[in-house]
Parts: sequence; structure tokens; C-alpha cells
Amino acid sequence: MKKILLVEDDPNLGLLLQDYLQLKGKFDIVLCVDGEEGLKAFSKHNFDLCILDVMMPKKDGFTLGKEIRKANAHVPIIFATAKAMMEDKASAYDLGGDDYITKPFRIEELLLRINALLKRVSKDNIAAEPVQTQFEIGKYAFDYTTQLIQFNGKQQKLSTKEAELLQLLCLKKNTVLTREEALLSIWHDDNYFNGRSMDVFLSKLRKYLREDPKVEILNVHGKGYKLLVN
Repeated sequence: MKKILLVEDDPNLGLLLQDYLQLKGKFDIVLCVDGEEGLKAFSKHNFDLCILDVMMPKKDGFTLGKEIRKANAHVPIIFATAKAMMEDKASAYDLGGDDYITKPFRIEELLLRINALLKRVSKDNIAAEPVQTQFEIGKYAFDYTTQLIQFNGKQQKLSTKEAELLQLLCLKKNTVLTREEALLSIWHDDNYFNGRSMDVFLSKLRKYLREDPKVEILNVHGKGYKLLVN
């Protein structure tokens, strides 16, 4: 079970996040109410990820993040703050933060960001479970490693982003791939511009797969996309 340090001075929000992440994410959450308490907890335990509120008493989140980064150069850090100023985001990344989320946020989005970061870190772990790279999509054969789609002896070379997106769709075949999950997994940010970019790649994938009428990439309103193979 992954252990996460959550430092949040709002007791109601802190307990809500702790309960949700323990239930839905199946994480072991250590909750602290200020930066000093958070630093003490970090020195006592080995954490897989840290979530730090920026505006806190005694020691703010940026100061805490800087001290954590000095002690551990690799543990992922997510900063959470009510401020949306660009300089705050720059500070978060300059201090060694891996992600930044602005309050108010949906807890589901935070969970997606956590999973995306942990997945990224796990790629460097040789013990990580291998991810499927060979797929049959109706009459198509897709090889993620070579980024090739084959159909009736013809090959279509994909870009890296196209291959990553198609792999996610294949892994979720006939079920919904949420828009947020795709953006955070591939672009590591679900902003408007990345969303527009992903729409372009989806259009291209639909063209590549149009020769088999039993294969469709559907838009699921308000949720995401589904690779439907009949």
C-alpha cells in the first residue's frame, strides 16, 4: 500500500481528503495540519508521495516542499493552493514540485493526478508490472512499441502521442477512458490547450481505424471516450 503525506490546515478538507483517498485510492494517508508537523512526519516515515497545501501556519507549503526536496530528491510532490497566479505555479515547479492543483478542486481530479504521478515513478522501477503493448483492434493489429497499426498488409506509423492515446484506449477497450485520465497520463496536465491537442489526435486515430466498420472511437458525453469493438 502506497503511503502519502497530506499536509492541510483546513481540518474539514483534510479529513475529507484522507477518507476519500484511503477508501477510493486504497492509500495509507498520514494527515498533518501544518508545515512543522508535516516535516516531522516526513522525517519519521517513508512516503511514496506528498500533497502540500501552500497557505499554512508555522511553515508554508513551499518552504516545506523545499525542505522535503533537500531530504529526498525523488519523492513526488503535489502543491495545493487557492491561488491561481502564474508566479505561484512557477514557484511550485522551481522548488522541485511535480504537480500543482488549484482550489477548489474535485477530489476525483486529485486522485487522477496522484495515480498519474505514481505511474510515472513506477516506470523507473524494474519490479513494476509490465504493461500490454500488443493489441488486436477488430481487423487491425497495433504494436505500441513500434508505434505501428497494420491492416491488410498496410502499415500506418503513429506519432508518440497518438500511440500513447491508442494504448490507453485499448487497455480500456469497450469501457470509458475519462478525458482527465487521458490528459494526466499523457500530457500530465488537463488544461484547455492540451485538451484541444488531444481532440486532434483522436480525429487522426478515427481516420486510421475507419476501414473496419466494427471499430469506433466514441465520445461519451461528460465523461470521455470509448474504443468500441463489436
